[in-house]
Amino acid sequence: MNFQTGAPILERRLPAKFLIRIVFALALAAWPVLAGEPTGASVAFTSSDGVVQHALVLLNGGQFQAAENLLQVKDTAAGAESARARRELLDLIRRTRVEYSLDAAGLLAKIRQSIPDATAQETERWAGEAQVRYRLIDGQKLYFRREPQNIFLFSAAAKLRLEQAGHGKPSAEWQLTNHLAAIIAEASRSGAVEVAPVRQRVVHTLTIHPDNPALKAGARVRVWLPFPQEYRQQHDVKLVHASPEPKLISPEAVDGNPVTDGAQRTVYFEQTVTNPAQPLVFQEVFEFTEFAYYPQLDEARVQALPADWHGACLGERAPHIVFTPEIRRQVAQIIGGETNALARARKIFRWVSANIPWNAEDEYCIVPSFAVKGFTARRGDCGIQSTVFITMCRIAGIPARWQSGYETRPVADWGMHDWSEIYLAPWGWLPADASYGVQASSDPRIADFYCGHQDSYRLIVNLDWGRELFPPKKSLRSEPADFQRGEVEVDGQNLYFDQWDAKTEVERHPANQLP
Repeated sequence: MNFQTGAPILERRLPAKFLIRIVFALALAAWPVLAGEPTGASVAFTSSDGVVQHALVLLNGGQFQAAENLLQVKDTAAGAESARARRELLDLIRRTRVEYSLDAAGLLAKIRQSIPDATAQETERWAGEAQVRYRLIDGQKLYFRREPQNIFLFSAAAKLRLEQAGHGKPSAEWQLTNHLAAIIAEASRSGAVEVAPVRQRVVHTLTIHPDNPALKAGARVRVWLPFPQEYRQQHDVKLVHASPEPKLISPEAVDGNPVTDGAQRTVYFEQTVTNPAQPLVFQEVFEFTEFAYYPQLDEARVQALPADWHGACLGERAPHIVFTPEIRRQVAQIIGGETNALARARKIFRWVSANIPWNAEDEYCIVPSFAVKGFTARRGDCGIQSTVFITMCRIAGIPARWQSGYETRPVADWGMHDWSEIYLAPWGWLPADASYGVQASSDPRIADFYCGHQDSYRLIVNLDWGRELFPPKKSLRSEPADFQRGEVEVDGQNLYFDQWDAKTEVERHPANQLP
């Protein structure tokens, strides 16, 4: 996936219909940011500072060093917000270099780990077929570091060679559609909305690499790790163990419009560096019970929004939720003359499922607009897909908001995951997972399961994006929107993802108690 934008982080080169004009990134500042609605993005993407906007144009042209030089010029006349935007854009340039650090030889070497006899010519052809992301950085063509993941997703020739090399995807013993069928059967039999509980124990470990220049003896290290919400179908949250002793567990989120308190829930640690040559390890062990959520939805029962709704979760939220003319036109085409809110949501859900396939995505900190990127590129990961869905629902008059944490299915490819919620009376907030999309089933209840329902294998951490951590973090977060791996700060300086590792392990037991 390659497309062009005025922002520094998006890749170059796609067919003309996928191009994003430089004007978009430079015009983001024109979108109003509502009070109390954090953007989930660096201020560099909404800044009207002329130096920042000039640097964005340079970056779009691949002139990274020139952009860095421009941003580093001392300017005593710059206000605090402009100075912050310049600092953050410098940081984002460094992060972009990390994310786009794979040259042609490196890409070939990674492909040969799976296809030993792959050639350079094949690799170049597969990359073109898959429209893989790359950046021109000061004259050098550098690929997205997670390739060849997207090559193996979108190049038919590469997929065939992968299968011939014996790397076909094995069939999983656990089947999602069987789990969904069991949920539907139990909910129909019992009349309950919360069914099929799974007790889960999570061990989450964050390890900071040793010999980091920031880790001087006496330095103060601050670490935030994810922690479950007590929310609707997620119950009985318990911290079993933490090391070192945590300083604070953030409060639970309080649902409302907006969500308040710990909307992105954390366990907070502090530690003083004594030996910079040794890694620093922070670990938490927690348990919770997750129920599947299956209300009986019926288009005939849909009601109007409450009279006191006052537009909550219906407007733009720049830079990630923006109502561009192109997205508005697409929504109008999708919903046509449909007036029923549930029917509208289902139409939008099916469109996103059919038109925006999953791909390995950039780190969100370097994506200027989730909705614009996903809609324009016609690809995206779970968060990008979900934000396109949220944006379209809001345009269609359906309140929609973000939710995220982990999918914890008992299969090999479980992990961090984002989804959404839509508000439909009389049921209230309903889960919607555009990334799971329409399921391959002749049973319409299974096919459309994820538009209004949720499975038992989730870990809900976030009820919004970009919210203040407890206690607040001083520097630009490694992930300004989402929060799943954790965040690290040393003496007020952020440590990016390349400077530490996070590992998550899950035990799952389909009962109310772990053995």
